[in-house]
Amino acid sequence: MRISTRMALMTSCLSLLYAGAILAQGVEVKITNDGTEDILVTVYDRTTNPERVVLTRQRINGFTSVPISLVGDASGRASLSWTATTADTASPKCGHADTVVGNADSVNVHVDSICGA
Repeated sequence: MRISTRMALMTSCLSLLYAGAILAQGVEVKITNDGTEDILVTVYDRTTNPERVVLTRQRINGFTSVPISLVGDASGRASLSWTATTADTASPKCGHADTVVGNADSVNVHVDSICGA
């Protein structure tokens, strides 16, 4: 009886270690500029408390992607928000959004609004 209790305890501990290892890997995402203009992008990982900055005014050229890693929740998903502005200050445009992503997802970022509107 004692041996089966120990085995059950060891199995439970191994399961928890395995689950922790999966969560520690994070959620890998691509941030993609879906336009022709070069933009400056800031990305926040909203899964963490407090939220953390993942990218800070990272210049992303037109139709280019940047890989990032976010902290996953218990379901393996992550929440992020992004803001973007045109790199060209002569005619500034902005964009922003919040989204929930899974591993290997891609998030399209763009500047399609007048800043401050």
